[in-house]
Amino acid sequence: MALGAGRWCLSSADSELPFWRRYIFSTDHKVIGIQYILTAAFMALLAVGLSVLIRMQMTWPVRLWPIMEQLLPTAYEGGALKPEFYLTMVTMHGTIMVFFVISFALVSGVGNFIIPLQVGARDMAYPFLNMLSYWTVVPACLIMLASFFVEGGAAAGGWTSYPPLSALPGALPGSGLGQTLWILGMALFIVSFTMGSLNFVTTILNLRTKGMSLMRMPLTVWTLLVSSVLGILAFPPLTAAAIMLLLDRHGGTSFFLPEGLVVGGNVLAYEGGTPLLFQHLFWFLGHPEVYVLVLPALGIAFDVVATFGRRPVFGYRTTVWALVVAAVLSMIVWGHHMFTSGMNPYLGEYFSVVTVLITLPFAVIGLNLIASLWRADLRLTTAMLFAIGIISAVGTGGLGGLWLGTAASDIYFHDSVFVVGHFHFMIGVVTSFGIFAAIYYWFPKMFGRHMNETLGKIHFWLTIVSVFPAFIAMHYLGLGGALRRVYDPTYYEYVRPLQEMNVWITFLLFIAIAGQLVFFVNLFRSLFWGTKAEANPWNGATLEWTTPSPAPHLNWNEPPTVYGGPYQYRVNEAFGGYVAQHTPPEEVECWVGPHEG
Repeated sequence: MALGAGRWCLSSADSELPFWRRYIFSTDHKVIGIQYILTAAFMALLAVGLSVLIRMQMTWPVRLWPIMEQLLPTAYEGGALKPEFYLTMVTMHGTIMVFFVISFALVSGVGNFIIPLQVGARDMAYPFLNMLSYWTVVPACLIMLASFFVEGGAAAGGWTSYPPLSALPGALPGSGLGQTLWILGMALFIVSFTMGSLNFVTTILNLRTKGMSLMRMPLTVWTLLVSSVLGILAFPPLTAAAIMLLLDRHGGTSFFLPEGLVVGGNVLAYEGGTPLLFQHLFWFLGHPEVYVLVLPALGIAFDVVATFGRRPVFGYRTTVWALVVAAVLSMIVWGHHMFTSGMNPYLGEYFSVVTVLITLPFAVIGLNLIASLWRADLRLTTAMLFAIGIISAVGTGGLGGLWLGTAASDIYFHDSVFVVGHFHFMIGVVTSFGIFAAIYYWFPKMFGRHMNETLGKIHFWLTIVSVFPAFIAMHYLGLGGALRRVYDPTYYEYVRPLQEMNVWITFLLFIAIAGQLVFFVNLFRSLFWGTKAEANPWNGATLEWTTPSPAPHLNWNEPPTVYGGPYQYRVNEAFGGYVAQHTPPEEVECWVGPHEG
């Protein structure tokens, strides 16, 4: 049974906190959520900057850039990018985007802000732990940034940090102190994410307001609940791997270092270890992490589509069960990332079968999203456009996963740009569209103002017309045999005829970056000069729209009681065509159940 969130009024001590307690070391879930989002935005600037340098090198690999040598003297020599720094850029771009941008903004940021508001709680179950989780990742970010300035530079063993490159300090320049800092930064991130996930689960299960049963929760909350459980289960193996990796580097152990390693012509004195152990531990987290990030974007899409389509979500209960099935299957398919590692063919067949099976619950979720648009009264706001974009990106990006999840085809595609295209569709486009949909949708509740719709639509169209063809083109490059993580793509003669495609991909991605500049202009302009928002500007049916805009400290003087589901649209014209969750049935002339219709 859901527990009430309490029935006490806001005290003057709570409403008149000093600035440093209210906005810096705050325990308010909304402030912490916004802190995560702003931190993610800062880290995104670095990650996108690295991607620009990566694309310049891939597109014009032999061109000299004297101006870049002046700006980045440690990265360029004689106007040419150093090969070791190229590996550093690939490593840190992936690490920052996956863990310090998308995880921050989509899960920790949006999750912190919206969960208590949507379940009718005053705050998270453990407010101090919530504050601690944020201030644990701040030093993690600083450590990652500091790694660029140490001797040898930042980590260069790939964002997965496979041994032996990550386990041997002398393997390459980035394997020194920079790699150690990478491990420490990731360890702090894992601690923070685990604290946050425990807080999410406890809040959702124990602090729901009266009447808010599990099957009355918005799908955004459901997806955040499932992703938090996945994080709690999947991150401990990576924590263990990080500790073992540190011991291999500094403690003389051989967890991941086999006998007979030769570096610089010298045979190293290690024995008994295997790099494959690290791969198993990493991908036991790595694949569930995909769903930790993608599922909340889908939940946001459901909420936005229902609000701006003015009709109930199609197949609410089947979507919930599909989320649970997808989460369970995501824990047992990690081996499809290791088809080329020499695994037993029978084991490869198992991982192929269960990987293809996971498309079934995703197909259910996708079809329910599409069906929710059927005969909808569409209002094409910016948030709605990004939600529709999520549906398209999941289908387009997921299609490539069928080939990468099957051993016979993955062996060919595994080290190709095909993987880059698929990965960026699912972990780049789907999740970033989820972040943008959430910000445009809940911005009035965050700051009490609207974002500019014209600038928002310019942002959307510049983004979608560029990222879709760019990442689809990467699939074709992979089909042609173009390899990923290659310093000079033209080194291989058979790939040279495809190089013009790299040029077009780079121009398209520069257009996408221009779109993000429009977003940042819109974001900061709207903070100060945006049109002031009402409490419920979108006529939404969920609980967050029962609070003023912006939502006050502790959310409500008295938490609302829930009488129905979150998507009761097309119900009663006297109520504006929808019934809010907190509306008593006796006030509604034509009452329907939680998710009927």
